[in-house]
Amino acid sequence: MKEYIISETEEYTSLVPFFIENELEFTEEDAEEVPTDLVKCWKVTGKGEAGQDALIGAFVLAKREGEFICDGIAVDRTYRGSDIGTELLQLGLDETKRLGGTRMYLVARAPEFFRKNGFRTVRREDAPNFFECLTCPQYGISCYPEVMIYEF
Repeated sequence: MKEYIISETEEYTSLVPFFIENELEFTEEDAEEVPTDLVKCWKVTGKGEAGQDALIGAFVLAKREGEFICDGIAVDRTYRGSDIGTELLQLGLDETKRLGGTRMYLVARAPEFFRKNGFRTVRREDAPNFFECLTCPQYGISCYPEVMIYEF
């Protein structure tokens, strides 16, 4: 039996602190925004450390330069390895395909996870401009991301 619930949410701004806390985003003050159109967000709730309902995962599907992108995916450390990330990624891929998309791009801090799920690395120049990475204080110091694509 699952100990968590995945549901759609329109509360994107409430997911950003979760991404920052899980070191998948940098602070909003450091961000140099690239124009983004949100498509759909999902959140995962489950029992937190105190036994109360808590946000334990999230996924943001967006479009930039007309292309579908994973604009954020994270799972709380205590739940990693429980297939929540795979479920979230599959929801995003399914929605992309349902909406007529033929591919999804992302910037991966954990490229092996995405490779296991059918993504492959591409050159930055071959993808839409969704790389705040170059202005991120973590880039090249504690983060060495790969640009990846999934094609249907």
